[in-house]
Amino acid sequence: MSSARSNIVKKSTARSSEPILIRIGERLRNLRAVRGMSRKALANDAGVSERFLADLESGIGNASILLMNRLADALALPLSEILVSGDAARADLNLAVQFLSRLNDADLQESRQWLQARFAHHANENSRLSRIALIGLRGAGKSTLGKKLGEALKCRFVELDQTIEDLSGMDSTQIHSMLGQSAYRRYEFAALSSLVGGAAEKLVIAAPGSIVSEPETYSYLLANCFSVWIQASPEEHMSRVIAQGDVRPMSGNREAMKDLRRILATREPLYAKADITINTSERTIDQSIGDLVNSIPSVK
Repeated sequence: MSSARSNIVKKSTARSSEPILIRIGERLRNLRAVRGMSRKALANDAGVSERFLADLESGIGNASILLMNRLADALALPLSEILVSGDAARADLNLAVQFLSRLNDADLQESRQWLQARFAHHANENSRLSRIALIGLRGAGKSTLGKKLGEALKCRFVELDQTIEDLSGMDSTQIHSMLGQSAYRRYEFAALSSLVGGAAEKLVIAAPGSIVSEPETYSYLLANCFSVWIQASPEEHMSRVIAQGDVRPMSGNREAMKDLRRILATREPLYAKADITINTSERTIDQSIGDLVNSIPSVK
């Protein structure tokens, strides 16, 4: 090989040998070894060349997500098993994730509840029942029902958004625009834990609709509060928000209802993890508060 050609190969290798590619290559080699598969067998099952796979395992190849997914399928593993960082790649964790991924929805929910009860650090059941957390999409009626429920139970009603603002010194919009999503989520958890971890008192808490999208915070809420999903149809969500004088959902967005339906559909499995569900569609406020009071164990 000429000196010029040798330099080109060395430079190309140097450019390709990024730490992340080296780590993925090592991870792929180890997973193949655990599976007892030869390089030739894996390459054949994944529909890639053996040379390509050799380069990938050496840390000098750079595969697309689609090709990486084909390799994961050939290994009968989720793609995350290849891409996971070394610190997180613990055998017990991997085995647990693989086992849980095979369960149906009902068994998976039961497993999550058992793990939460077994390992989560939360108050006893009586304390949990004394804190009522209302969850659901904006416009479901959390604030209205929360205030009335607080009056019925003779306890304090708290908007978690207000607690977040008190802690941060900014409103939610400012936190998002100036500090970002991750900062808002940190304040959200801090606000919830300050209410739950404080003096034992009866509380009714109206949680932001998106709290279910942050696993740690939502798990903490489920473990420490009696949760109620305040449910409504997409049409009622939209009409109530607009009736409150907020026309932003429709402003300049012809697909607002379609977007709302998509948000509701993606969050529905998370909202459904609440202890109980109160559907406020086509119900008056008095009817809904009656449904709510009669469904809470602590006030039966």
